[in-house]
Amino acid sequence: MISKGRNVSEYFAPVVKNVASPSLEIRKLVYIYLLRYAEAEPDLALLSINTFQRDLADSSPLIRAMALRVLSGIRVPTIASLVVLAIKKCASDTSPYVRKTAALSIPKCHRLDESQLPSLIEILSTLLRDRSPLSVGSVAIAFEAVCPTRLDLLHVHYRRLCRVLVDVDEWGQVNLLELLVRYARTMLPRPTSSHDSLGEEKEDVDRDLDLLLMSAEPLFQSRNPAVVMAVTRAFHYLALSSHHHKAVRPLLRLLAVSPEVERVILIYILSISHISSHLFSPHYTRFVVRADDSTQVKGTKTRLLRNLVTVDNWQALLREFVDYTDDVDETLVAEAIQGIGHIARTLSESTTQCLNALMACIQSPHDPVVANAVVELKSLVQTQMQHAARANSSSAPLTIVERLAYRIDEIRHSQARACIIWLVGQYAADDSPNALVEGVVPWAPDVLRKIAKSFRDETVPVKLQAVTLAAKLLVLSPAHDTLTQLAKYVFALARYDRSYDVRDRGRMLHQLLAGVAPNIGAADVKDVGGVVLRRAQVRVVLFEGKESAAVAIAPAPQDAATATSGDTNTTTTRERLGTLSLVLGRDVPHARLLPDWLEHGVESSLRDSPEDAAAAASLSLSSSTVVTAIGHVAAGGAASARHGGSSSIGITGGQSTPIVVLTPAGSDGTSPAGSVPNKGTVTDLDAFYASESESESEEDEDEEEEEEEEEEEGEEAGGGEGEEEGEEDEDEEDSDHGHQQGHHDEPEAGPRPTPEEEEGGVSSDIEFYEGSSSTNVPVR
Repeated sequence: MISKGRNVSEYFAPVVKNVASPSLEIRKLVYIYLLRYAEAEPDLALLSINTFQRDLADSSPLIRAMALRVLSGIRVPTIASLVVLAIKKCASDTSPYVRKTAALSIPKCHRLDESQLPSLIEILSTLLRDRSPLSVGSVAIAFEAVCPTRLDLLHVHYRRLCRVLVDVDEWGQVNLLELLVRYARTMLPRPTSSHDSLGEEKEDVDRDLDLLLMSAEPLFQSRNPAVVMAVTRAFHYLALSSHHHKAVRPLLRLLAVSPEVERVILIYILSISHISSHLFSPHYTRFVVRADDSTQVKGTKTRLLRNLVTVDNWQALLREFVDYTDDVDETLVAEAIQGIGHIARTLSESTTQCLNALMACIQSPHDPVVANAVVELKSLVQTQMQHAARANSSSAPLTIVERLAYRIDEIRHSQARACIIWLVGQYAADDSPNALVEGVVPWAPDVLRKIAKSFRDETVPVKLQAVTLAAKLLVLSPAHDTLTQLAKYVFALARYDRSYDVRDRGRMLHQLLAGVAPNIGAADVKDVGGVVLRRAQVRVVLFEGKESAAVAIAPAPQDAATATSGDTNTTTTRERLGTLSLVLGRDVPHARLLPDWLEHGVESSLRDSPEDAAAAASLSLSSSTVVTAIGHVAAGGAASARHGGSSSIGITGGQSTPIVVLTPAGSDGTSPAGSVPNKGTVTDLDAFYASESESESEEDEDEEEEEEEEEEEGEEAGGGEGEEEGEEDEDEEDSDHGHQQGHHDEPEAGPRPTPEEEEGGVSSDIEFYEGSSSTNVPVR
């Protein structure tokens, strides 16, 4: 009933009675019900508190964790102190699952009563010392929710958290990485790179920062896309640009996981490509638009391909963009045409082909294609007018403007028409003596005539450009009667237009032209006085200053170099990589942006822990003696030298090396306690085997004495039958004893040969020295 959205709060009392049911399934259902309606019935919910407190001492970790989860989920402020006590108790539980639940309960208790923050921070400090990877991720979540600014609590635990990162559960790795990245940006110095006198690059990276990056790098192979993206974010913001290539192939691998993951990964790659486009340029074929892609993915891929344009692939990408202009998706068409213009602005050798492609788009019967092509042509014409040389006459900027002017009636898109009118007015000057209208190109007045006829039905952007076009043509040829009448007519329409902007533009230009054509205004317009500009001055106001617009559109050389250098340390730190606002394309409240780097960071000694001190002491002890990775040099080598014998172990170049006794690295040369009987320091292999033989003979004698005592007790208790059995046992003992005595009476023949030696195979690696007292002991 709850799943269907029905209100079942009236059954609260009967349901609460089953909270102590022995059935685990019934308890789960009761817990779900309590979490849903405890806030509405706080008085009745308090009746079950005692049951939950008893369950905190249950033998089952599952019951203890479930009781704490429900107790912290009951949103009743009066039990906040009880919840704190329960969390404190479970924080020291023996089960890591219960400690994980305690960590997840801390944010719930903090939302319930913020005055409990000091106690919760104390509990959180206890949980930070937990060494179980199962609970570390939950502790990171609780830390971010309760005290995200108390990064000083992580000093001692930072290195251990870095080492345990690979063992944490997948979603815990995401939260722990986010916390460690924020700690690194706040507490560690910024990594730098420089070049020495030989031109070699030297990297200056803090060892704690390097520890974090080395610990996070294996997570690139994680099967969880969220983990891979978290590691990518860590390398993007913490590592130098020379290490950013490590994230390329893991991100490309995730493109085939699912359409949802593909969309997010493409947004990540797009964000990175703004700074490090060279990382993904060789893989541009992975971002080609497919027919089954969603609208968002198509747009993201097109923008990404636009960022990956290089000298080597611009022709292939230009063909791709031209193909995209035939798509039914208007958004994709607009992005593709913008991509064509971007190629033309980025690479000068591609300008001719890009202009031809855009001019072909103007012939399209689809209005969106024509409109976007005109808008892009406008920016390209501005750029091309800065260059004196032209590739060919068909692609010359003035030829393009003329062709657009003749097609003004066919283009109905508002923004496209406004762009054409602006281009006509901006480049309408003609200083040739054979001009039809003095100082004006022949096709410009006809454009003004057509716009004047449809002025009333045009949109506001088109009207604004029409008034500006009239003023420009009048300045170029003030003595032409037809142009004067057309301009006067357009100014009259603008004076009574419904739009405030159009009326203001008309009045401003009318006063500006007072010194050029004082009779273009209506008779009832009053002269407001002021400075009257000459024709040359008005021409400067209307025409000059627009030539630098193309420079503003194209990126500056230093900006382009910065954008392709791939060094994120020189860019703004307020990036949104890894945030929800990046995926949604809009600002999201409470977005956690990374802080800026510290100049020098905090003292590295603050991150020292007892573990580090023990490791340092062990390292210093190891370095003070001659220790290899597998053991220590024992004194047996010197003893063998004193015997005058030659060992076959480690013979190199005719010289004998001392015998090596394998022991744990960093120890004092003896075996660990309890591994072998304590016989002191062994300096002779023969003596060692002799001592072993003596200990075994002593054990045999002890066993014989015990058996004799048991037999005597049996004789006393068993009577005649026991005596007969005792005699038989004595006979067996005598025979065994005689056998053993005969064995000891055998002549000394040295060690027995191994099976390999009997077959004529490998000779023994250890030779016993003559005169040794223990040569009769067999080799074990």
